Amino acid sequence: MHSYPATASFSETQEHFKTMDHTTNRRQVLKSLMAASIAASPAFAFAKSDWPKKSIRLVVPFAPGGTSSIIARTVGQELNQILGVSVIIDNKGGGGGVPAMLDVAKSPADGYTFIVGHIGSLAVNPFIYPNSGYNVNRDFSAVTLLTMVPNMFVVHKDVPANNFKEFVAYVKSRPGKVNYASAGIASAGHLSVESLKHTVGLQMDHIPYRGTGPALADVLAGRIEFFSAGTPALMPHIRSGALRVLAVGTTKRISILPDTPTVQELGYPGFETSQWYGINAPAKVPADILSAFRDACVKALNASTVQTRLAHDSAQAVGNTPQEYADFILAEQKRWKVVVDAAKITAG
Repeated sequence: MHSYPATASFSETQEHFKTMDHTTNRRQVLKSLMAASIAASPAFAFAKSDWPKKSIRLVVPFAPGGTSSIIARTVGQELNQILGVSVIIDNKGGGGGVPAMLDVAKSPADGYTFIVGHIGSLAVNPFIYPNSGYNVNRDFSAVTLLTMVPNMFVVHKDVPANNFKEFVAYVKSRPGKVNYASAGIASAGHLSVESLKHTVGLQMDHIPYRGTGPALADVLAGRIEFFSAGTPALMPHIRSGALRVLAVGTTKRISILPDTPTVQELGYPGFETSQWYGINAPAKVPADILSAFRDACVKALNASTVQTRLAHDSAQAVGNTPQEYADFILAEQKRWKVVVDAAKITAG
């Protein structure tokens, strides 16, 4: 993996990686060198000899079926082989991710409990859940940013809108009568739609669920009209025709949907929203364990099965350093505070 500027957008990150890899040969050489370096590093040697001695719990702050679960399970399967112990995915949905974060914050700092951090739990919750019982920047350690995933805006196939412009007209003709689902308060989908509502001037009611899976079930059943989530959770239903994609939130079109416009292209310059997922640990986990787990995550991200899955969804593997990830979180907190204040996003 390559490092990148902490404030880079999804599309800027893609461009950064493209400029780094001039030829296929160079890309393969870099991967081989990095894999050899990780395997020989003192941190990874420490991991094999002293840690881990038992299974590792990787908490996902949403119900199964969403992008966070897909990313966690994809990477977790490789970590099982790399670390030689089971990485148990523990879905703990509800409460905007606060119960899951509180659980991990209070867990022993022994390197056997980690959490999938994301835009809502790390960049937005500090502003809408000020009395959560933990402090994101004080009570958690950054390990690595795993992936950046495009956000998409979709409708049920029976919604009478064939494109984004028609959907905007549809909503404006029915102010307050159109519902949208999300994986929960402060989920990536909730934030992306609230940002869209504020930018475009739409009135829609928010119906929060306990995860992407339950929300998506009601969207697919036609009980909810509008939805936003990442590519891994939505692409199978777009390909089947059950959902119609209207736009993507990235600054540039994505390879798996080359004919789908960005929101920026549709007349809203500056609009950008994407999802990201990283690994965080309770504060005070020893630095050598954090380093070893980060190295294992990077090795997992380079596995062919993970690379294939991410490419299938136009997701970008990252695998940066703990400091780069920590800086990225701070930059995202600054960016999203503006959105939270402007859109008046609250926990209620």
